[in-house]
Amino acid sequence: MNTSANIWSANPLAVFDLETTGIDVTTSRIVSAHVGVLAADGSVLRRLDWLADPGVEIPAQASAVHGISTERARAEGRPAAEVVAEIVAALRELLAAGTPVVIYNAPYDLSLLQHEALRYGVPALEGPSPIIDPLVIDKAVDRYRKGKRTLEAASQFYGVDLVDAHDASSDAIAAGRVAQAIARAHAAKLAQHSAEELHALQVGWCAEQAASFQEYMRRTKDPSFTTSGSWPVR
Repeated sequence: MNTSANIWSANPLAVFDLETTGIDVTTSRIVSAHVGVLAADGSVLRRLDWLADPGVEIPAQASAVHGISTERARAEGRPAAEVVAEIVAALRELLAAGTPVVIYNAPYDLSLLQHEALRYGVPALEGPSPIIDPLVIDKAVDRYRKGKRTLEAASQFYGVDLVDAHDASSDAIAAGRVAQAIARAHAAKLAQHSAEELHALQVGWCAEQAASFQEYMRRTKDPSFTTSGSWPVR
């Protein structure tokens, strides 16, 4: 049994979220970002927020989701290269200190950040750990629950307020509080683990979840369907 000093849910958690120009992690650009730290009770201890000029047009579909237009990003956003460098530096500092970083659907945000870092010549995060992904954990501890597994759905299920969905800070903070709520609800399975142990468990869980989804898709819709189970970066 770990001491309370090692139990991930009993200590501060960092949180991270991006709003972007699209869903393809190799080509999409960062529009806004949040990196913060939550206390064990979910209160906000520290926060950093960014608005970037991505250097490309923000598609109308993306603006409709996060509310940031190309015009606003150009007028108020900072150069993308500076923003990417600062985000990477903030996360690197937190991870180096051993602070777990909560990211809902981590492979999206971390993979996109890695491609942005490469795009601007910023040294990328290498093997970021420990990461806590409430999406992967929720599927593992409550596998057969019906319904969506979006952040909005998870927030509602676990009683977490998500006031302004698809705002980077609101989503990041809600994801952190969902992670804490999952730890309370499934303490027997989760709360005794260190963050490093939980990170390792999620690697296996995500691979299993992807394999199960691939099998389902091949059996019901597309025999050639493939998906990656790599986590937390693809």
